[in-house]
Amino acid sequence: MSEHDRVKVSSDPTSSLLITEGWDDYALVDSGGGKKLERFGAYTFIRPEPQALWCSTLAENEWARADGVFTSGAGTEEEKTGRWYFKKELPSRWEMGWNNNEVKFFAAATPFRHLGVFPEHAPHWAWMKKIIIEAHRPVKILNLFGYTGIASLVCAAAGAEVTHVDASKKIIAWARENQKISGLEDRPIRWIEDDAMKFVQREVRRGAKYDGFIIDPPKFGRGPKGEVWNIHENLPRLLTACSALTSPTPLFTILTCYATRISSVSAHYALADMMAGNNGILESGEMALREQSARHLLSTAVFARWSTR
Repeated sequence: MSEHDRVKVSSDPTSSLLITEGWDDYALVDSGGGKKLERFGAYTFIRPEPQALWCSTLAENEWARADGVFTSGAGTEEEKTGRWYFKKELPSRWEMGWNNNEVKFFAAATPFRHLGVFPEHAPHWAWMKKIIIEAHRPVKILNLFGYTGIASLVCAAAGAEVTHVDASKKIIAWARENQKISGLEDRPIRWIEDDAMKFVQREVRRGAKYDGFIIDPPKFGRGPKGEVWNIHENLPRLLTACSALTSPTPLFTILTCYATRISSVSAHYALADMMAGNNGILESGEMALREQSARHLLSTAVFARWSTR
């Protein structure tokens, strides 16, 4: 029996599709022509979207009502910035919520075109929540590249102890504010400002163990001390290190990749290597947003995830 067989990985992975349908505080209003029109809370925004190769459904005057438009600027693909153009003065940040406000968070227009939340992760949030609750035991989760902490808060609300790692001091502060407005300040979350690779390597030396992993690496990034992250060079090393942190009774691992040169098949086998020797089910595929009109699905990233069920 090979290591891959023991995590039930077939030689030809079957692609799955995780679809975010939208909720009260979020909607993919329309997409097409290399752009997407989304609603975050009460505000609508237009951002570049290379995957939207089709024609948009709504008329131009509908798009023209957007509160903000992001235009890409100069820079490499990995570190490209741009500029926001707003039709009216918007608040510097505003509240949003998920799952009947079980978790709340601030949204804000950032220089890197993001708004503090990646809605396509919502199926992962619901999946993790169910697994943690049904475990009926203490659960420790490691969230690497944790960003503004929504996944960490979902896990904590479900009863898990969470270690959240991000290289940005500003983003960690944002995540802490999300914890406060969610009413989860009493939940056990460690907020760690650190380079993900260095933190994991130290945890291995300490003999730490985790029951669940959330790994959402950028294509390119920099640690707090200038450490360079390149997903193609560093992800295999990171997953190998995380393998050493896996508890004897792991529950789940999620890997998402926004790098265009990484396929779901590649993510599938990379995660298979990390979880080799643990009996469970591994699935992989694409993450997508469904338009309000239901005409199109907009693919945003690839994923692989493992669980004991």
